[in-house]
Amino acid sequence: MEKNINEKSKKLEAILWSIALPGFGQLLNKKYVKGLTLVGLEFLINVLGNFNRIIILSFHFKIEEAIEQTNYLWLMFYPCLYFFGIWDAYKDAGGGKKAFAYLPLVFSAYFVTLGLIFSPVLKISGYLIGPMWLPILSLPVGLAVGGLIRWVLLKFIYHNRTDST
Repeated sequence: MEKNINEKSKKLEAILWSIALPGFGQLLNKKYVKGLTLVGLEFLINVLGNFNRIIILSFHFKIEEAIEQTNYLWLMFYPCLYFFGIWDAYKDAGGGKKAFAYLPLVFSAYFVTLGLIFSPVLKISGYLIGPMWLPILSLPVGLAVGGLIRWVLLKFIYHNRTDST
């Protein structure tokens, strides 16, 4: 039982550090080259995409300014880097062994990217949500779609397996 708790704790620790900064989970898992590469890419994309400035402006509800400051051509790389870093750290910590377990995070990256793409024009109740909040609001949709696709694939494979026996 103690071993099981320690394994789960290690996976959660890797996920949480990766959420804090892509690459930290890999460093925790002693994957130094991969971790330093992800940290370097995170800094590069963050600086060239103006992400920290966008975060500050968004928290101050200066959405139009945040949109103006966004370098979309760079920032569009961020969701895939971010969710890959989380998935990879989790996997290296011993997680992700179930079939298609990666799908919710993959679709999260897709939907967060779509949220970013539409952030300068999409309004909710007449308000621009902006390049930080709209991608965040897109995250649960990506998780749900990825989870649903995973569920369908597992049902389809299980159904075909039981039909052939």
